[in-house]
Amino acid sequence: MDTIVAIATAPGRGGVGIVRLSGKQSVAIAENICGTLGAPRFAKFSNFRDHDDEIIDSGVVLFFPNPASFTGEDVIELQGHGSPLVLDRLCQRAISLGARMARPGEFSERAFLNNKMDLAQAEAVADLIDSSTEQAARSAMRSLQGVFSDRVNDLLTKLTELRMYVEASIDFADEEIDFLAEAAVDEQVKDLLKVVDGITSSAQQGRLLREGMSVVLAGQPNAGKSSIHNQLAGHDAAIVTEVAGTTRDVLREQIHLGGLPLRISDTAGLHDSTDLVEQEGIRRTQNEIAQADHILLVIDDNAGMTAKDEQIRADLPQHIPLTIIRNKIDKQSKSAALIEEQGETILLLSAKTGDGMALLEKYLCDSVGYHPEDEGVFIARRRHLDALARARASIDSGYHCLAGMGAGELLAEELRQAQLALGEITGTFTNEDLLDKIFSSFCIGK
Repeated sequence: MDTIVAIATAPGRGGVGIVRLSGKQSVAIAENICGTLGAPRFAKFSNFRDHDDEIIDSGVVLFFPNPASFTGEDVIELQGHGSPLVLDRLCQRAISLGARMARPGEFSERAFLNNKMDLAQAEAVADLIDSSTEQAARSAMRSLQGVFSDRVNDLLTKLTELRMYVEASIDFADEEIDFLAEAAVDEQVKDLLKVVDGITSSAQQGRLLREGMSVVLAGQPNAGKSSIHNQLAGHDAAIVTEVAGTTRDVLREQIHLGGLPLRISDTAGLHDSTDLVEQEGIRRTQNEIAQADHILLVIDDNAGMTAKDEQIRADLPQHIPLTIIRNKIDKQSKSAALIEEQGETILLLSAKTGDGMALLEKYLCDSVGYHPEDEGVFIARRRHLDALARARASIDSGYHCLAGMGAGELLAEELRQAQLALGEITGTFTNEDLLDKIFSSFCIGK
């Protein structure tokens, strides 16, 4: 492989900046820049020099020889001052000596290809960097340490053992004993389904920690959307007045509910308008609603569900979960409550007094099955959940083939398909397109 180089620290100025090299020529390039290297894994102070012996910077050089390095190759880190100009000069100097700029995620990709980590662990590196809550960081660290991979690998081991037994039973079908008819096989398949469900439950929690939830406040002007937005945000992010139509654009806020990342969008009131600015605001509101994970339809409890509210509700996307918020209950001295009525969830609250806001926050977490007290959660992505769902579907299909038709051959094939699906999580079975898509989302230098 080529020797690659990149700035490993975040863009911008800082006290320290790191340039990282990986590949066969790393040592030779580093010796050209800073002279003799120190002992492996021991920091050595050095001057970093240009081709004409001019000192570019001074700092610390670290040498990690293969295979005991992050990438499994010879790795050099030049730790100097965090000036973007200086760090770029160091990169250009390395390139002039035979290195090339690394692609996004290429260091982690090489670590994966050199068996220093599996694919789920490699993804956890990026998730740890991007984590926005303490719970998300802890969960990413568990995945990086192999908790997720270990559970998947244990499941793969059980699945492989059962597949071998089933295929052996097919090969010796002439024996008097019907091994596939034994209750043990039936129980093993059921056990596999339980294990998949357990991993999926934890993975779903991990996906929520990574991606969070997008909630859009929709409704007529002056229903109290901005007041609810400010209560959830914990500060006056949106302008609140008695004048209808104060909010004319989408106002977004990122908050955390017990560790769950939540993106709140306050939107322009939905109504008929001839004002060009309001029309554009309404168009943006509709775009925001279409991308939501959950819609909160805010209505004035004093006016009740008006014909206009009914029309707004009818026009909302039917596939997105909807909750009706009856705001301004303080005007009638009502108490906050969460009720189910004709198949709809209705929450009574007062954004003005804050009564019912804690109930709303808990409800939002419960609506997606988020449990902040679960300490066994590992970070996960949508592709992991998709692979687990396909694996479960294959195992379940195989179970019905065996139970309904005694078709051991079909069970064996479904178990093989489940193996392939689970292998995509750790990278045992994967393709280059998937790898390119995953690592291209990483930052350069990682």
